[in-house]
Amino acid sequence: MDEMDHRLVAALRRDGRATLSDLAHDLGVTRTTVRARMARLMASGEIAGFTVLTRTDLATAPVRGLMMLQVEGRGTDRVMSKLSGIPEVMAFHTTNGTWDLIVEIETDTLERFDQALFAIRRIEGVTRSETNLLLSSRRPVRRPV
Repeated sequence: MDEMDHRLVAALRRDGRATLSDLAHDLGVTRTTVRARMARLMASGEIAGFTVLTRTDLATAPVRGLMMLQVEGRGTDRVMSKLSGIPEVMAFHTTNGTWDLIVEIETDTLERFDQALFAIRRIEGVTRSETNLLLSSRRPVRRPV
């Protein structure tokens, strides 16, 4: 990707629904150039897709945290399946090192956060955990301009 591609992707991150004309104007190139670059970026996989943000995506629960989990043996798939059924779990990630999974948790109260932690710790195969509350975020969700 060259400088123009980076600028195009940045413009699309600001407004994924921008017209070719608006993008061309903002970037100082023709619509044909924008169309060709977008097609090339999508064909190469640099742009993997487009999405929509809803109001709930932008609203952050007041109590958020990361829970690191150590999983016994080969039970990671089973634990991930159980995590998928817990509404307070926003995402989970496999990782290397001491922890097998990192779980992102969001709730509206500390009491519900504690209940979510308790439910996760009770999942068969979870042998150890450590939780950190997120106090503030320096890099908020990207919002359209």
